[in-house]
Amino acid sequence: MKRLRRSLLAQYVLIILFATMILPVSITGLSIVFYNTLYEKESDDRLYNGTDLEAMWHSKANDLEQATEEEIRDEFHQLYEVYTDANLYWVDAQGQTRVTFPENLSVRQQWSATDAIQFMKDHRGLTTDPFTTVAFLGEKGRNGFIVFQLPRADMESPSDKLREQYNFLFPIALLTVFVVFILISTLFFYRIRKRLLHLQEAMALSDQSGIPSPVAVSREDEIGRLELSFNRMVQEVEEGRLRQIEEEELRKELIANLSHDLRTPLTTIRGHAYRLQQEQLSEKGTESVKLLDEKIRYMDGLIDNLVSYTLLTTGKYPFHPEKIDIVRLIRTSFAAWYPVFENLQFAMELDIPDRQVFWQADPQWFSRILDNLLQNIHRHAVTGRFIAIRIQDETLIIEDHGPGMKSKSPSQGVGIGLSIVSLMMKEMNLEWDIQTNTQGTTMTISQRQRSNYHEH
Repeated sequence: MKRLRRSLLAQYVLIILFATMILPVSITGLSIVFYNTLYEKESDDRLYNGTDLEAMWHSKANDLEQATEEEIRDEFHQLYEVYTDANLYWVDAQGQTRVTFPENLSVRQQWSATDAIQFMKDHRGLTTDPFTTVAFLGEKGRNGFIVFQLPRADMESPSDKLREQYNFLFPIALLTVFVVFILISTLFFYRIRKRLLHLQEAMALSDQSGIPSPVAVSREDEIGRLELSFNRMVQEVEEGRLRQIEEEELRKELIANLSHDLRTPLTTIRGHAYRLQQEQLSEKGTESVKLLDEKIRYMDGLIDNLVSYTLLTTGKYPFHPEKIDIVRLIRTSFAAWYPVFENLQFAMELDIPDRQVFWQADPQWFSRILDNLLQNIHRHAVTGRFIAIRIQDETLIIEDHGPGMKSKSPSQGVGIGLSIVSLMMKEMNLEWDIQTNTQGTTMTISQRQRSNYHEH
């Protein structure tokens, strides 16, 4: 029972019951309001019946038969205060409109006998709107005539309106109940929404670790249980983050130790391989020593990539961006690789401008990117025997005719070289795209318009 009282569903059911119970109160209240409205509106001296209005207007015409313009204006003014939506005007014996209420009333300024007769024909009848009555001033209208027009919507008395509305008292009461129910429900759900938004803000706000802080549990209802679950989740994520940090430190230490332990024997093996190259060996022995030296270089490159990848992911790789001429760096890197591709009988194209092209980048990082990409072509695209480096519209294009990156290569690794390239590209705010198929691979590199660099 205690838990039921704390339930949001139980609270909402109580709101529905309350809205149903106020129905009798709503009917009684609306009846009182209508009665008071009728009493107040019936107390004025306003006329609503067309016959009464016409008789009143002719009576006013008799009173104003010898009246001056100012007296007519005063009388119209008093009537206009009662009939605020009415149009009143006086046309004198010469057919000129003299007095109008309201003053900005749009009406004919000069009348002829034909105009007056046509006007009376057009506005005669029981259904024409507005209701119009015309009265002459003096015998045969020697002082002109006066016109009174009133919208037929204003000719319905409050008592008639009340009788019509009384038939809809019950629907109005239901509407009132519905409105009250909506208001109470809005307040109810506003409180729920406020608590949920508070929980959402707590999820969005995080400390330096990127993990939100626990929230205070306000009530023991459904949202309160959600807040408890959120706090448990935050605790589990924080524990997972601490485990991840510990595992990351262990991984870094393992990579550092592994790199050191591998470099020492590799250096020794490379020294002995060099010594063997100086000896008189058979053709097979020379080929074996050459293959041994190649694999040592390959393993040394893997170790270097592994260390570089670790430093990049931890933000400890030296990074010094500056304004560099990429044309010069491309020419230098390609010159270093030219003999390698020439020995493999590659068809080579170098299409770079004679002018300087400046990018904001780290020169060491950019050279490393070029070396990794060229080395990738050397290892995996040798069957195509083609390499092209171009600069078009401030964009660097590197193309080969190899089997494509999706094809299996005898010297295929884990792709750590391209991972290093991707990390460096992202840090230097460079955009790159790879289009690859069985006919070859095309890589494009360009600089974003807006640069944002971070020093390590």
